[in-house]
Amino acid sequence: MEILNEKRFDFIDPKDKEFIVAFDSEMKKLGYTFGNAIGSGYCWGRYMMIYRKAGAKSAQVFARIYIPNHGLVLRLFLNQIDEHREYIGKAPDFIKDVFVGEAADCKHCRPDVNGTCRFRKSYTIDGRKIDKCNGITFEFRKPTIAKLDAYIKLFLEFFPKRGKRGTV
Repeated sequence: MEILNEKRFDFIDPKDKEFIVAFDSEMKKLGYTFGNAIGSGYCWGRYMMIYRKAGAKSAQVFARIYIPNHGLVLRLFLNQIDEHREYIGKAPDFIKDVFVGEAADCKHCRPDVNGTCRFRKSYTIDGRKIDKCNGITFEFRKPTIAKLDAYIKLFLEFFPKRGKRGTV
């Protein structure tokens, strides 16, 4: 990926660049692209790559790679979590923890504190009701190539190719 050779990306660790290239390759195979544009990361980091369906008119975001000064963050934009609870329950711990762990637990917008939050993701896994803050949900910090297959399988579970869901 030629764009990563630009001087402005010299701060990115070579292993992180490897992950970006590998993830991008897998997403291209599935029909998604970042449009060869790495833009400002705003409050999420120094830079950001935004993945959308290639050729689609919709601006729907399916994944992002945040590029802060140190390490990467892979964020998948997942919905209707309850429909995928069986998959999540069988997923590797590093995948399942993003759904059931404390990361992104919704603490500032609980209905008993200050009313309804339109940004909350609520679902049930392992019989436990979970509320996550949609602003920072489903983030995989410091993703690696060793875990890439699991990220792609998760992505395919939520966005199946040709109507087939992924398998753990």
